[in-house]
This record gives sequence, C-alpha cells and structure tokens, in this order.
Amino acid sequence: MSNKTKRFILPEEEIPHYWYNIQADMVNKPMPPLNPATKQPLKPEDMFPIFAEELCRQELNQTDAWIEIPEEVREMYKYYRSTPLVRAYGLEKALGTPAHIYFKNESVSPMGSHKLNSAIPQAYYCKQEGVTNVTTETGAGQWGASLAYAARLFGLEAAVYQVKISYEQKPYRRSVMQTFGAQVTPSPSMSTRAGKDILTAYPNHQGSLGTAISEAIELARSTPNCKYTLGSVLSHVTLHQTVIGLEAEKQMAMAGEYPDV
Repeated sequence: MSNKTKRFILPEEEIPHYWYNIQADMVNKPMPPLNPATKQPLKPEDMFPIFAEELCRQELNQTDAWIEIPEEVREMYKYYRSTPLVRAYGLEKALGTPAHIYFKNESVSPMGSHKLNSAIPQAYYCKQEGVTNVTTETGAGQWGASLAYAARLFGLEAAVYQVKISYEQKPYRRSVMQTFGAQVTPSPSMSTRAGKDILTAYPNHQGSLGTAISEAIELARSTPNCKYTLGSVLSHVTLHQTVIGLEAEKQMAMAGEYPDV
C-alpha cells in the first residue's frame, strides 16, 4: 500500500478572509458595461433595483484587489470548506506522465458544486439590505439548488424559474430546491408577462435560460423587498469563486509544490 498523501485539507482558520478581485491587477481594464437607456458607462446605482447594493459595487469595482469576506459568510463556508485538493495519482499513471496532477474537489459542498460559493454571499448581502425575497433562474438546477439552500440559511423566500425541459427531465434537482423551501416554476410560464408573451407566440416552447432570466427579473422588479440573483456570467460571481484558487495556493504549499502555470 502506498503511504503517499492523496488529499490536502486546510484547517478552518486558513479559509480565505478575502476574495481576490483580478480586475484591480489587470493592466487593460475591461470595458465598462453600458446603461441600455443612456448608453453611458454603468454606475452601481443603475443596478440597485435588480441586485443587492453591495453586489453592484463589487460588480464594478476595478480598484480594490481584496474584498473582505463577511464573517457570517465565512462561518457558512466552514460547513464544507476547505474543499480537498487531491493528487490524481491514477490519472498520472494512466497518462504515463511525469507531471504531478492535482484537482480541487468542489463536489463536496452540500449542493454538490462550486455554485454555493457565490449563493451564500449573495443571499447574505440581500439579507443585510432588508430584502425578504430572492429570485433566480436555473438550467440543470445546480445554481437553483444552491440559491435555495443559501436563501434558507438567511431566512429568505426563494423563487426559481427552471428551464422547462430541465424541470421535466431532472425531477430530483427540482425536489432538492423544494426541500429547502424554494418555489420552482417551469419557464416559460403563465406567471409573468414575459412568460405569457413567449407562450402566446410559441405554445410548445421548451424554455431556455433567456426565458427563465426574463421571468426571474420581472418577478424581482414587481415584488416588494425582492432582488434578483445570478450564478454565473457576472464579475461579482467570479470574485466569490476565487476562494477555490486561494485555498489551492495554500494546499499546493502543503504538498510542497506550486503550479508552473
């Protein structure tokens, strides 16, 4: 039997205290998104009606390299972080490579994916702002399940619009969301003007992330104390996911190595 270490785990106190904002260190900054109404560079307050205010500020922050992780968020991270850094000895052998291969196993989170890393802070910032309801869309269901879980942690009501074809094909993901109290609706639906318009034009529409996003944003805009949340695409989501790489750096040091790239 080999006695080589296969999994590297950080103690709780080593879980990152800050997220890393790569935009601050970019020589060529990303072009600012434009306000669709004015065609001027977007300001944080332009997004306040849709997202939690702190998330809007994080989205457009190109100056601060480090954003502090709230202690309440770190406490929730501790239930599953750090995630293991695993040495892939079997893959190395199968490939016949002298390279040392490692992978970060984010599937050990309660929802089985990395999506929870951003769902928790998004729900937290909504709660801090006095928001009572959150909406989102989901395709296969990983983000919807993560948001449902995070909403329950902070006492928020969650409404999830799931792409209709996935809603029908993946009933267990739907059940996970419902287990944590989320209202799950197949999209397009008759519950929003956007959904009604789509179904009127295309009665057999199987749904898409576009239809689900449209419905989730409409519900957020028309519901008091409600904000929309998103699990990918945006810069603040990427920011929250940097806990993965920041942990990996420390774990590689534990393994006595550091990546070439």
